[in-house]
Amino acid sequence: MTFNPNARFDPSAVTDVRGRSMGRGGGLAIGGGGLGLVIALLYVLLGGNPGDLISTGGSGSAPDINGPNSSALAECTSGTAGNTREDCQIVGYVNSIETFWGTQVQGYQHAETVLFTGGVSTGCGEATSSTGPFYCPVDKNVYLDLDFFQELQDRFGAKDAPFARAYVLAHEYGHHVQDLVGDLGSGSGEEGSTGRSVRTELQADCYAGVWAENAVSTGFLQALTQDDIAAADAAAAAVGDDRIQAASGGGVDPDSFTHGTSEQRVRWFTNGYETGNPGSCDTFNAQQL
Repeated sequence: MTFNPNARFDPSAVTDVRGRSMGRGGGLAIGGGGLGLVIALLYVLLGGNPGDLISTGGSGSAPDINGPNSSALAECTSGTAGNTREDCQIVGYVNSIETFWGTQVQGYQHAETVLFTGGVSTGCGEATSSTGPFYCPVDKNVYLDLDFFQELQDRFGAKDAPFARAYVLAHEYGHHVQDLVGDLGSGSGEEGSTGRSVRTELQADCYAGVWAENAVSTGFLQALTQDDIAAADAAAAAVGDDRIQAASGGGVDPDSFTHGTSEQRVRWFTNGYETGNPGSCDTFNAQQL
């Protein structure tokens, strides 16, 4: 996927706190590295309930998105920059995703993407890079450490391709859309292969596909290629519950699913991409997931 070189980016849509010490202690509520760290990272990847894994340490506090921003994003003002720099890619994807959903959701409200390194304070509590990308419904921000994509590639073989990153962001903004329309809800923690948690995650996958189909119409991106779609499919498959549990060596337990199988995640993304219609993403009433 490449950006339209004439597209004008708005870097103010992304807050860059990379290199700052944002944490105040705490960390993940579950301990240890190794496999436990991997599972923590994957649990919140592309959704999940960050409150389940993030140490709150009180009410938590989000970065000041109205304060001075890092100068690193100052040059992310065009599609040309998006085609050469990873952080500028993030700006372009956010601009495109929000432009699309602004036409679909009445009264759409902006969600800031916060780039961080190491750790960050959020409205949902303290998070570290190991938490993976996530949406916090308390402060309505998306949080992302760019090093995560390399980690995903190294440990799970998901290609660190531009559109894999776009898929991750589009999924997180899918949760923001759910939050705005009242579908995120407290029931998102219900586990099981047909539980609300799985349905919530699969809808966000579908919403990511819907955006992908409409991305060119936002003016920021050029036409997707088969390689782009393959990269998104690989990222979705890498974080299926069955694949994660099999990698843990403990067997696959559908009763504990929270995100859906690899096949389901790819299928619902594909469904959104092929229809381009948010109305096709009603996973909450789907008889077959």
